[in-house]
Amino acid sequence: MKTCFQFEDMSILDHGISVHEWFKDLYSHLMQGTPLQREWRLPDWISDPLIRQKLLDFDILATYQIYHDCGKPLCRTVDENGKQHFPNHAQESAKRWLELSDVSPAAHQIARLMAMDMDIHLLKAEQLEEFCRRPEAISLLITGLCEIHSNAVMFGGIESTGFKIKWKHINKWGKRILERIREFQ
Repeated sequence: MKTCFQFEDMSILDHGISVHEWFKDLYSHLMQGTPLQREWRLPDWISDPLIRQKLLDFDILATYQIYHDCGKPLCRTVDENGKQHFPNHAQESAKRWLELSDVSPAAHQIARLMAMDMDIHLLKAEQLEEFCRRPEAISLLITGLCEIHSNAVMFGGIESTGFKIKWKHINKWGKRILERIREFQ
């Protein structure tokens, strides 16, 4: 993970650590009301009480966030233009995590989160109900928000078109996810 790069000067491990650092900032803000330390573009729905109620255990989320791309070195390809791709990396990461970890329920929960890591970024309308029924839905949503902020450098910052497109996607689905989960209660 240290020698495979997410982008130019950030290894896959550094990316995972960055995602978790973003999460810690947001988590402290949501749970204790501490001022944010990073430059965020937060959606209106972030203050919904369901966020705090439905987040999974902090330590589980920390391990998942830091190591969520641990399978990327195993599936890395480079196309004819020199651009790297990581096909099926979420499933590869979950598989690799289980190979290297113990058989505890926590290890399996972390692997499950890894396998679903891309789901929030690729969510489609016909998948919404199934996604919302997962106990991990809110944690995946919040981690996705942290991931796009962590990756903002790659897109040119939070004012870039690339970031705004990804943020709009997360914002739209966040509203719908919270509405749907509330209907289930």
